[in-house]
Amino acid sequence: MTNALVTFPIKEQFRQSLSEQFPQIHFDFANTIEDAGGKEVTILVTYGSDLTEEILDQLTDLKWVMVASAGVDKMPLEKLGERGILVTNVSGIHKTPMAESVLAHILSLNRALPIIQAQQKQKVWEKMKSSELRGSKALILGPGAIGGEIGRLLQAFGVYTIGCSRSGGVHNGMDEDISFAHIQEYLPEADYIISVLPSTQETRWILERSHFQLMKKSAVFMNFGRGDLVKEQVIVEALQQGEIAHAVLDVFQQEPLPLESPLWEMENCTVSPHVSALSAKYVERALEIFNENLQVWLSDNKEFKNVIETERGY
Repeated sequence: MTNALVTFPIKEQFRQSLSEQFPQIHFDFANTIEDAGGKEVTILVTYGSDLTEEILDQLTDLKWVMVASAGVDKMPLEKLGERGILVTNVSGIHKTPMAESVLAHILSLNRALPIIQAQQKQKVWEKMKSSELRGSKALILGPGAIGGEIGRLLQAFGVYTIGCSRSGGVHNGMDEDISFAHIQEYLPEADYIISVLPSTQETRWILERSHFQLMKKSAVFMNFGRGDLVKEQVIVEALQQGEIAHAVLDVFQQEPLPLESPLWEMENCTVSPHVSALSAKYVERALEIFNENLQVWLSDNKEFKNVIETERGY
């Protein structure tokens, strides 16, 4: 019997469902890999951060790691690749909550909701400036499943969407697609620069001070991907110098964001505690992908969903 260790926390109803649906699999539910002592584990279902190189060396029977998140940058990918271990993730399940989060922040800023809320607390009745989305441009870094959904929603508001990826290939939800090599040509046109890029060797620190100097002074920069896209000091300086109007940050170099970070107190910065992907349907959607891949695992068909290329990191 195949042994599957699940350290991804799920409710009892989902545990029972897995056991009933896959009687040929022995499921062990634990808080950590160490708790299970799983030398004979064949399948590991995890958020990813608990799988270190040292622990991986102890899992001698491991054949498949199902990561219950989209990011895999904290995992020992090189060693997993060397051992030929299958790695899959749940890429795509975040697209609805993340796209709605991005849209919520944009609409909030455009319709001056933070000012309205602040004035209510002070019992101030005063008109304020506001703007609309129609006719604006959004440059979306990482136009995959999440970026495509962001683009689709923005298009409904009359926003012209430009997808920016490594290849420059055509993506859903984009009016135009460009490669990273052409990003500097399009930054001066964008009203919104939205990143949902993963953390890979190709994307780490891809944005520098020179990129922010090319942006409109009225532009809004939004990072919902990973904190190593750009040095935080670069964002701080861009905001202080008025090179951009506002930054909305859901991810940071260090999380939680240190109390001494100037970003906390900057009026033109929105600090979000890495919550854009949260949804009451997260576990359910993650398990749907796991169930599909588990059925593939038990069959002769080896066409798994969301396979990670360990050498690329995505």
